[in-house]
Amino acid sequence: MEFTRRYLPMEWEERWRREKERRKKVMEEGGEEFERERRRLTWIRAYNDSRMGMKEKEDIKNERTIQEMMEWNDKQETQKYTKDTYPSEIFQAMEELRCCSVLTDLTLSVEHGLTVRAHSLVLAAVSSLIQQMLQKRNEKNEKEIFLRVGPEVSDLGVSAVLEFAYSGSITGLNSKSLAQIQAAALYLGVPRVLEICKEEEERQRKKDAEKNMRNSTGEEHRKVNLQAIRQLWEERVGCDVELEAEGRIFHAHRVILSASSDYFRAMFSSGMKETHQTSVSLLLMGAPELEALLHCCYSGDLFLDWGCIFELTSTALQFQFQPALSLCLNYLEQQMDAHSCLDVAAFAEAYMLSDLHETAEDFVLMHFQEVMATPKFLELPAEKLVDLLRRDGLCVPSELAVFRAVVAWIEADPAQRLSQAQVVMTGVRFPLMTFREFREVRAVNLQMECSGDDDVYLYRTALKEFGFGDSSPVVQHRIRYPRDVLVVVGGDQLNPDEGQRLPSKQLWFANSLRSGTGLVKDMEWRILGEMPEQARFRHGISILNRKLYVAGGCYYYSKADTMKSAYRYDPLNNSWERLSDMQEHRSNFTMVVRGDSLYAIGGDRDISSNLDSVEKYSVETDTWSFTHSLDQPLSGHAAVVWGGEIFISGGFNLKYQCLVSTFLYHPEQGTTYLADMAHDRAQHCMESLARRFYVAGGVCNLREFYTDELSCESYDPISDTWTAFTPLPLCHVGAASAVLEGKLYVLGGYSQEDYSEARLVHRYDPGTQRWENMGKMAGPVTDIRACLLHLPAHLRRS
Repeated sequence: MEFTRRYLPMEWEERWRREKERRKKVMEEGGEEFERERRRLTWIRAYNDSRMGMKEKEDIKNERTIQEMMEWNDKQETQKYTKDTYPSEIFQAMEELRCCSVLTDLTLSVEHGLTVRAHSLVLAAVSSLIQQMLQKRNEKNEKEIFLRVGPEVSDLGVSAVLEFAYSGSITGLNSKSLAQIQAAALYLGVPRVLEICKEEEERQRKKDAEKNMRNSTGEEHRKVNLQAIRQLWEERVGCDVELEAEGRIFHAHRVILSASSDYFRAMFSSGMKETHQTSVSLLLMGAPELEALLHCCYSGDLFLDWGCIFELTSTALQFQFQPALSLCLNYLEQQMDAHSCLDVAAFAEAYMLSDLHETAEDFVLMHFQEVMATPKFLELPAEKLVDLLRRDGLCVPSELAVFRAVVAWIEADPAQRLSQAQVVMTGVRFPLMTFREFREVRAVNLQMECSGDDDVYLYRTALKEFGFGDSSPVVQHRIRYPRDVLVVVGGDQLNPDEGQRLPSKQLWFANSLRSGTGLVKDMEWRILGEMPEQARFRHGISILNRKLYVAGGCYYYSKADTMKSAYRYDPLNNSWERLSDMQEHRSNFTMVVRGDSLYAIGGDRDISSNLDSVEKYSVETDTWSFTHSLDQPLSGHAAVVWGGEIFISGGFNLKYQCLVSTFLYHPEQGTTYLADMAHDRAQHCMESLARRFYVAGGVCNLREFYTDELSCESYDPISDTWTAFTPLPLCHVGAASAVLEGKLYVLGGYSQEDYSEARLVHRYDPGTQRWENMGKMAGPVTDIRACLLHLPAHLRRS
């Protein structure tokens, strides 16, 4: 059975024929280039074997496995990846080349004054005169352009046009320089500079020199300049080099190649023979890869899918196309899933991409249950499998799942692997199993021993480990240290005697997640520090630029105890900073990040007065300002930001009734109502996970009172529909929530029925659709707030 052309962009037999020819030439040259090519071919061959062969097993099981892989591949879509900063980067690189007089082919001279060297391609993108001269140079097959401008053009005017061509802005434009710049732009035919000069004249008339507005349009001008250069490339105007790959010819500009690739910069500027050649053969690059990379050089875009990503990444790395390489690495990290993560890890290891390799291996550990169900898992070599199983950070519901993974791997090729079973089984931590789980181990192991060699003693080894155990920490737990940690801020401790209740100033964080015997799990909690000022609960928190923002809340239980102060915590410096106060005192509200601003939404001013106001915080100016109000006063609601939009669910209305409503809030346009939830609720949690919003916990209406809401539901913002999912195992009112490593955490809260505290943490896995008990919390558990924060190593493992 063969894979579709969509997954393998070229026929592999033909590709390998070409690869052998390339390798032969590279081997003759030897050196570093040969070693890089050797790693490349080794990985591609391994990748191809794993996708194409699967050892051609004819049994129904493996045929179904291959079919599943093909079906997965058919679902993958080509995606456009764009580097937004590329126009700035490419023009900055070409400006650096100009300053070093590298590949400059245009000489501009002013009568009795300045003589400058520049790149004709860059000037042709903005100047109609230079573009015409470049077209004539093509026809005459000349290499240089010389232009002596008329006496009406000054040094200052030429310098301003050059600055605009390379940067998209003119920093020296003012009333004194305006006429000189206009004259140069008129002579060289630069209409966009003339437009800028006209705008400056209007501002001069209004006596309002808006320099910031001119600077902000620089990026837009660079994009237009790059589009003009791309148009010249498509029309082959000014192309000064031909690149040959696999028999195909591609035209390009040396300056663009040099600005995009260190490889080509060295080729065209260090005296190599290619410096003077009009045609260059690229023996180690495929034609599809070169075509895609050239498109990226002129646009900053790449169209990527799993059929081309590995070839493109290896080529971009080999030929040092840094902008394209960054897009490829972004794709590999963002699109990685259970089917592809092992390929990504192997690729990153072969090419020594340490950051990508660490990310891919961590993905495997996080999603091990999903990965073990893929065909690629069954093809892992024994040593790699053992390495994964021995990691502390392996995420599994219990050690029985690890054992089942090993059994599946052995059964994929028992003739070869049964002899390796004992070594691979060392990755299973049998002392962490319960007696019930170990019964399955006994049954499977005895079956293997009966069908295998007499030298295999799997069960006896497992029984010895299980029976006698081990006191070392390695055996007692699997301990995972997430990259970002769950941080719990403030809160309250319930007590029937209000005099004994004590709001908290503390910040706690979950330093590690631990898996013990059977399904037993817990979290290692540590104190991060304390908030300044007073303790607070029912407050708002958000993370922006890796800093924690805390605002509002209550510090006690009377009407006058609502706060409007705000603080910012920087984990790198372990320091707090006082910010401007909000416009209103508010508690029991939500605070979210949209763009580069914070939004404090609704809440209550005191126990009996809900708010419909929304405030926006500007980090740049340290100010709070009102935006469009809500349709009605609201408190105890939940909110998430998805696709740049704010979604709000439930909450209490002005009469303190729990709502079923869901709506989209826009700071300028107000409220757009969406599909209602199936259940009314307030004081609940809502988080965005895997393109859905998950709602859990809270209270609901019960005649004139409230009761705990255990039902849970998720929202699809594409179809505007709600779907029920597994109910909570116990109540969580006024709890905190966060998404960590692709799973929903609900932390603490209380029960409305008996007013008891819920000290447990529950975690929902969308893959298994189950809630797990993650152990107890430390510190306050009611009216707390949680977030994910990246902490420096010294705060975590001290």
